[in-house]
Amino acid sequence: MDDTIDAVHADRELKNKHRAMWALGDYPALATDIIADLGPTLVQASRIRPGDRVLDVAAGSGNAAIPAALSGASVVAGDLTPELFDAGRRRAAEVGAHVEWQQADAEAMPFADDEFDTVMSCVGVMFAPHHQASADELVRVCRPGGTISLLSWTPEGFIGQMFATMKPYAPPPPPGAQPPPLWGREDHVRALFSHRVTDVVATRKTLRVDQFRSPEDFRDYFKTRYGPTIAVYRNIAGDPDRVAALDRELADLARRYDYGTGSTVMNWEYLLLTARKW
Repeated sequence: MDDTIDAVHADRELKNKHRAMWALGDYPALATDIIADLGPTLVQASRIRPGDRVLDVAAGSGNAAIPAALSGASVVAGDLTPELFDAGRRRAAEVGAHVEWQQADAEAMPFADDEFDTVMSCVGVMFAPHHQASADELVRVCRPGGTISLLSWTPEGFIGQMFATMKPYAPPPPPGAQPPPLWGREDHVRALFSHRVTDVVATRKTLRVDQFRSPEDFRDYFKTRYGPTIAVYRNIAGDPDRVAALDRELADLARRYDYGTGSTVMNWEYLLLTARKW
């Protein structure tokens, strides 16, 4: 019994840390400034129809939920960090989209079995620490014959390499946690879903990112707006040498991916995967 209580307490503490991390900075601004195209891309791949019941898992400020609602679907946006919802509500109101916002842990969602026609996640569920638990929930809440669609950063792509760069400066991951970019590997996602899905279609694509003047501009933007990057810098805040080293490494990473002239232009790779639940 004590072990069970300890495990529940540890999981609650972990989720509280994740919620706090994503509330840091200004993720809604980043989602609008940098990755706005990803939500509509996922919605189009999901083939959402008017009247469909859609769940956006780890929805953030609604980067995918809002375009899904604009397509005529009935959409629930669930996220562990409800602090992100205010920006989503404002954006939805601006464009005339109706979205239901609900706090929800991707690893234990408060929805019924077989409730949704489409269950999707745009660079969201990949950050839940326990991949199998999240995959089980995606399958559980999707109706038989319904669509599961995911857009995730790849390990080899820019964001995957950014996390690899930050890893030596971050606190050690909790027991059982898996790296987020594994969701960008088709074989990993297939293994998580196993025989429970069919008609899997997986394609690697890239997002053109040209909003930064320089590699250093990219680094400074993420240092002030992106929760995971802010959390890593807070972890090493007492060591100026390590802060300077991470500053250099993040700028160097962007420089390696930069093919622009006069300003920084990068292609960030992601995996777009759709499947049908048996």
